[in-house]
Amino acid sequence: MIRSRRTTPLAGLAIAALALTACSAGSLGSSDEGGGGSDVVTLNFLVDNADQTVKTAEQLGKDFTAKNPGITIKVETRPAGSEGDNIVKTRLSTGDMSDVFAYNSGSLFQAIAPQKNLVAVGDQPFVGGLDDNFKSTVTAGDQVYGAPYGGFLAGAILYNKPLYAKLDLQVPKTWADFMANNAKIKAAGVAPVIQTYGETWTSQLFVLGDFHNVSAAEPDFADKYTKNQAKYGTSAAARKGFEHLQEVHDLGYVNKDFASAKMPDGLRLLAQGKGAHYPILSAVVSELVATYPAAAKDVGLFAIPGDDAAKNGLTVWAPGGVYIPTSTTGAKLDAAKKFLGFVGSKEGCDSQAKAGAVTGPFAVTECKLPADVPQAVKDMQPYIDTEGASSLALEFLSPVKGPSLEQITVEVGSGIRKAAAGASLYDEDVKKQAQQLGLEGW
Repeated sequence: MIRSRRTTPLAGLAIAALALTACSAGSLGSSDEGGGGSDVVTLNFLVDNADQTVKTAEQLGKDFTAKNPGITIKVETRPAGSEGDNIVKTRLSTGDMSDVFAYNSGSLFQAIAPQKNLVAVGDQPFVGGLDDNFKSTVTAGDQVYGAPYGGFLAGAILYNKPLYAKLDLQVPKTWADFMANNAKIKAAGVAPVIQTYGETWTSQLFVLGDFHNVSAAEPDFADKYTKNQAKYGTSAAARKGFEHLQEVHDLGYVNKDFASAKMPDGLRLLAQGKGAHYPILSAVVSELVATYPAAAKDVGLFAIPGDDAAKNGLTVWAPGGVYIPTSTTGAKLDAAKKFLGFVGSKEGCDSQAKAGAVTGPFAVTECKLPADVPQAVKDMQPYIDTEGASSLALEFLSPVKGPSLEQITVEVGSGIRKAAAGASLYDEDVKKQAQQLGLEGW
């Protein structure tokens, strides 16, 4: 699984797990419920310990308290990654969870038994303004349980805009057009497709980022896949991600040092125009721009192209959510619902933007991106705004993802294993994981 700054599934951007610590938003006061006045309520807000996550949580707390003076927010932290996952599950099971907490959406959200452990908020007004893709990732049964924390991420292709302008290229909407662009780019002496297998997680995007195209061709693929009724090795649409990996390698379209290059090398090639395209998770944009400021304007983003231009669209990773455990009751429960309403509002988006590092479009429909975000982030918004132009990544629709995908995609992308064999091998990898989960049909 790919893990980003907020432990988004896709392994490799994982934040090192640190010892569990707690910090309070200093400017928010430290009054507990009943302390400093009987009408004062303090909510403990648990988030992972990534610097940006904590900064965002504290900004939300500060702005919320400014609007609701009778409620203060104390930010607590936990490790990221699997250690943090275990802490969340343990505290929920023992009834010792913080009053509100931030955690993943999608399959990891389902794994914490929301119908048993969380307070449903589907009757709260803010829910009507949530993006449908996000809403589905924090829904169990017919109830919604969370407000969005952060923005969407994309599995997409970052590209060098000055190089495109120099070669008079247009953003491709089909794989054939993409490969035609690659031929012109190679003829100009530039590496068409950047690959960085020195960090194996980066090899997965031609497969995982292609899911919008899989879903467009086979709308019921995710459901059948979970039931062991559809496979990468036998689905022509799903297998194409592996085929694309093989094709760009076999045609010599990848950078010469693809086998040893790491993500910072890929970002450098892209920013300097020595590589044209980098299939990657959009979470890397913040590091790209921090290292190469001109990339804020010079690097754009487009969806991984498929076969049908009319169905071209973006594969997205949904934001995490903010949730209320069932152990929160009384005045704190009322305050917690107000806090989630703030997080899921335009004011909440503005607060998160103020904290910095906006990584993608917000999941609140009335929220727009700040004008100063990088071009690659801006390029995501039209896909989110256009009906049918974005799809959730498969891991938000199915709990099944084999642990060895990144090793298999490295082999296919390096010419070691053919695409069909790689797809079939991944099906075997998936089988082991599905059986461990106890899924029916496996």
